[in-house]
Parts: sequence; C-alpha cells; structure tokens
Amino acid sequence: MLSERIQRMMMGTILVAVLFLFNYQETMIASILLIGMIGLIYVWAIFDFCPSLWFLGKVFKEDSKIS
Repeated sequence: MLSERIQRMMMGTILVAVLFLFNYQETMIASILLIGMIGLIYVWAIFDFCPSLWFLGKVFKEDSKIS
C-alpha cells in the first residue's frame, strides 16, 4: 500500500517536472522523461507488471504481495 502511494507521487512529480521543463523550453529533456513514463505505463497495461512498483515492493518489505 505504501509503495503504491509513493509510486503515484513519483508519477505526479515527474509530470510536474515535465511541465516545468516544457515551460522553460527544455523540450528534449521533457520529451525523454515523458516518453519514458509513457513506456512504463504501456508495460504496466500490457503485461500487468510495473517496474517501479516491483522495485518499491522490494525496498519496503511490508508489501510482500508484490513480487
């Protein structure tokens, strides 16, 4: 449960960073971050496996259901 909340906050933070980077005309960095995030979401949707949730589940041991 904790890892899912942290993962959602990380996604929101990355989206805010992309928004600021686009506003500061750093479109290449913002595009790379956005493409990476979209790729991870597609992996999550197609294979029902989220790499960030897997990693956070390993870090926070109370999430033993994610393996």
